[in-house]
Amino acid sequence: MRPEILFPLFKPTDSLKGVGARLKIALEKLAGEHVMDLLFHLPSGLTKRTRIEQLDEQFLDQQVIITGTARQHYPSRNRRVPYRITVDVNDRPLTLTFFNGREDYLKRQLPIGEPRLISGKLEEYSGSYQMTHPDHILALGDAGSIDTEEAVYPLTAGVSNNVLLKIISSAEKLIPQLPEWIDPNLVTREGWKSWKEALEASHHPKTDADLEPDDPERQRLAYDELLSNQIALELVRNSMKRKKGRSLTGGADVIERLEQALPYTLTHAQNSALSEIFADMQSPYRMLRLVQGDVGSGKTAVALMAIGKAVGSGAQAAFMAPTEILARQHLNSLKPFTDAAGLKIELLTGRIKGKKRAEILDRLSAGEIDILVGTHALFQEDVVYQDLGLAIIDEQHRFGVHQRLSLSAKGKPEHGGVDVLVMTATPIPRTLALTAYGDMDVSIIAEKPPGRKPVETRAIPVERLEDLATGLQRKLEVNERIYWVCPLVEESEVSDLAAAEERFRYLSHLYPEKVGLVHGRMKGDEKEAVMEAFKNGDIQILVATTVIEVGVDVPEATVMIIEHSERFGLAQLHQLRGRVGRGGLAGTCLLIYSGPLGETQKARLKIMRETEDGFRIAEEDLRLRGAGELLGTRQSGLPEFKLADLQLHGRLLEIARDDARSFLQQDPKLSTSRGSAIRTLLYLFERDSAIKYLQSG
Repeated sequence: MRPEILFPLFKPTDSLKGVGARLKIALEKLAGEHVMDLLFHLPSGLTKRTRIEQLDEQFLDQQVIITGTARQHYPSRNRRVPYRITVDVNDRPLTLTFFNGREDYLKRQLPIGEPRLISGKLEEYSGSYQMTHPDHILALGDAGSIDTEEAVYPLTAGVSNNVLLKIISSAEKLIPQLPEWIDPNLVTREGWKSWKEALEASHHPKTDADLEPDDPERQRLAYDELLSNQIALELVRNSMKRKKGRSLTGGADVIERLEQALPYTLTHAQNSALSEIFADMQSPYRMLRLVQGDVGSGKTAVALMAIGKAVGSGAQAAFMAPTEILARQHLNSLKPFTDAAGLKIELLTGRIKGKKRAEILDRLSAGEIDILVGTHALFQEDVVYQDLGLAIIDEQHRFGVHQRLSLSAKGKPEHGGVDVLVMTATPIPRTLALTAYGDMDVSIIAEKPPGRKPVETRAIPVERLEDLATGLQRKLEVNERIYWVCPLVEESEVSDLAAAEERFRYLSHLYPEKVGLVHGRMKGDEKEAVMEAFKNGDIQILVATTVIEVGVDVPEATVMIIEHSERFGLAQLHQLRGRVGRGGLAGTCLLIYSGPLGETQKARLKIMRETEDGFRIAEEDLRLRGAGELLGTRQSGLPEFKLADLQLHGRLLEIARDDARSFLQQDPKLSTSRGSAIRTLLYLFERDSAIKYLQSG
């Protein structure tokens, strides 16, 4: 249960004075639905004002506060002509200018002959002083006054800064004094204030330095958020670690048969990842390990050996991929080796139905299938394994923690949980690995198998597109394959499709019968038929919209053309580039861009030309784009951070991780007074789902 002390912070925003239905919708879009979301919406700028008695040119172009009395209103009947009011400031005239000003409202705000406190930017126009759209107009007797320093917030349509200031000011009255959850030594060392003081100070910056991420108050708030994230992950991790697994100690003979069937010897990096995996599988606890390897680093071979160990120890293995196409591809790439080693492998996807499905499920529960490959169909309720020992999940960021857990719950109760091995070809910067996968151990395969040729990368302006398209003939003559990727336009699937269809028609005109098209709106079997035709060489150019469809391994593919490459993130470009040059032939990646390019876009294309190191690219991507976007839009299972910035608060993240680990070793049930404060922290940042791991397991 959420502690009572937090109830005021979780009230809806329309419980605050002045927030009606329309404003509530705008605030929800801007910050979130609760009072707390508004309090975590911190200022991004600062208006500094000078109080002046006299109009003087030394104050021109500055924000000022003056006392003035309206002398004359000049309403406008023409929309193009502004409404003007002459105001007397210590016997000197100042013109206030309002575009689309409403007469009734302005006459109430500035009645003739009554002094008012007015603030805005002092300007000069045609030799006289002017102020356009003053930001504050107050009666002198008003309880409020105009601040000389005023926070400026990120805004959205329908919410002005003045409106937001008032709402946040009333939200601040609800900030409770919460117990301290940070290690007191750290508070002293960093010179941090309490949570309440830090939050209040962040909404009242006095200097530009107060807005920076390294401002002590902002660091304190960022640390709170990172600590809640790390405590939550550590609770999940500990509950996993404590869960008894089974010790899979056999399999040496199966592994040997699989190794003999491989056309190459495993690299040092693959062997070192395997020794970590085997140690986990032999231990009496559940394995939860992430294998990170760049595109083409040989993760599948590592997965194959782990499968060999599980099956050789008398258990079954499941291999889950995010899409049907990728599941079939994994089946095809594993089958020659599993056949050679005498293992029985089968495919199960959502499209396999009726008798065929029933027959597979019967054989699975009877133990006649050693390895089941498929999509998330693998962990539906009616799928019963005789004895599942190992679950391998490919491209983890498409599956949440819950799916990891539901697959690992498929093992025999008496054996405890299933070992889980997660693989990703998206190299993840260290800070992200700590926040998104902090509940897992990590192995990295940092080198590529021998014989992989580098992919030549060039950036080409869109004006040269026709020359490029007509020049593809040479590649087609030697039976090479070409990907042509059109970008995904966030706002509309229709325009994506239109762009891809237009490109498909254009290329089909140049190369009749040689071009295929896949896009996100096609049915699975239609997509698969086109992919199959591309693989077999019935078509040689594949036009694709979404990146996911391009996960198929086609050894003859040597050219990757990416249109509007400036719209893609670095990790996406790197993933796409990794699809070519896999069959021993040299690959080329052509990044078509339409200028002028922004600084970030230039930096992105430059780094793509300079390096093929996925980990360096991932760090750059984090720097250029920020964490939220890095693993592909918002559904990535990445925690959303409101106060912390992983690029700028990496040091704090490391401290939070170490603190979370050492504290939970001393107080695993959060039963001490600091433990109880940490529970409040978890509820504050809505990480309370982790608390159930205290009760369970």
